[in-house]
Amino acid sequence: MAKHAPTSSLTAIRGRLLTFTGTPAGAGDHSSYRYLDDALLLIEGGRISAVGPADQLASRLAPGTPVAHYPDGLILPGFIDTHIHFPQTQVIASYGAQLLEWLEKYTFVAEQKYADPTHAETNARFFIDELLRNGTTTAVVYGSVHPQSIDAFFAESVRRGAAMIAGKVMMDRNAPAALTDTAESSYRDSKRLIERWHGKDRQRYAVTPRFAITSTEAQLEAAGTLLNDYPDIYLQTHLSETLAEIAEVHRLFPWAKHYTDVYDHFGLLGPRSLFGHCLHLSEDELHRLSETASIAAFCPTSNLFIGSGLFDWAKLSDLRRPVRLSLATDVGGGTSYSLLRTMAEAYKILQLQGQTLPALTAFFQATRGNAEALGLTEEIGCMEVGRIADLVVLDATATPSMRHRMEVVDGDLEEELFVLMTLGDDRAVAATYIQGYCQHQRMDAS
Repeated sequence: MAKHAPTSSLTAIRGRLLTFTGTPAGAGDHSSYRYLDDALLLIEGGRISAVGPADQLASRLAPGTPVAHYPDGLILPGFIDTHIHFPQTQVIASYGAQLLEWLEKYTFVAEQKYADPTHAETNARFFIDELLRNGTTTAVVYGSVHPQSIDAFFAESVRRGAAMIAGKVMMDRNAPAALTDTAESSYRDSKRLIERWHGKDRQRYAVTPRFAITSTEAQLEAAGTLLNDYPDIYLQTHLSETLAEIAEVHRLFPWAKHYTDVYDHFGLLGPRSLFGHCLHLSEDELHRLSETASIAAFCPTSNLFIGSGLFDWAKLSDLRRPVRLSLATDVGGGTSYSLLRTMAEAYKILQLQGQTLPALTAFFQATRGNAEALGLTEEIGCMEVGRIADLVVLDATATPSMRHRMEVVDGDLEEELFVLMTLGDDRAVAATYIQGYCQHQRMDAS
């Protein structure tokens, strides 16, 4: 039983509500969402039992029913992060390196500490606290190479009642000896973790070869075998983040047509496979990702911080061969746990390329869109009857600058969302709920 297991008694949350019903066609697409300026969410057993205008549902509340009221707050489904590194909480904000040097200089040093179960447990608590403080209720998470890192992470997630997807990194070359496994041991350790955690208390497993540079052909084959053995698990790795990385992949796999072909050869593409970055892809690679319904994770703060390149949203979503997209923080190459900050940097990256990111699209992607990418819309990502009550409450007046800006917004929802995504961060998160249980509340938001 999770420490914060949902109660069977009725509870309620009241405030303004925004939930997406479909993919926005662009700014002003009112048909893509449901908005209520005074809504009531009734929650029973951790799930939404009713949602609608407060004046229509108030009669269903028995005297004494707890109601958390956020008169000015905006209630949304909890944010979903599709690419983040749990062992990199103390790597974030490390100076002056691009990807391959950054891994050697900072990441591999920090990840060796996760051989210690106590260190892993302490940092799992911090990591999930930080996600919740930023309104993130589900994440797709990389562990270290050590199985105990994922045991610690899943144990903490179960304690919180959260839905998480995670996996132990597989690396059998081009990394320090203390961080390498073998094709055989990575298969064995991953299999044990799958059988222990996958499907338990909202946890799901992702087979996790770090990237092609750190896995031999034998290990990538083992990853493909795991996907065949357990068809409902996920795959996560990195793809075409930097030009230097791509050149090294070509050197290590001279038989491959391109970087994507390496993963394709071992059966790693598919609708449950997430590929971080996808910045420098050929047309053939884009076609193959589209054909296999694979998912590209856009990690804007990381791409800027490490100097990797600009994600071409329009090119990847071209309707002639659309690639499924998701949005992610990529901490610790990424510089913030906040998906609000991530949206802001995504907007700027697209602006540099003559593209734009409407606020509706950004918030859709961080909620229902990412849930669709993960195949989890029957559980999370929207606020409908039967869905689990993983929620975030946002405050567009959280800082003096935001309050000043909001004085002239005059009730325009999309303008408010744009203020949140441009000026917001963890301070704009008034509260975060997991299964209807408040797991984070800003001190002045009670």
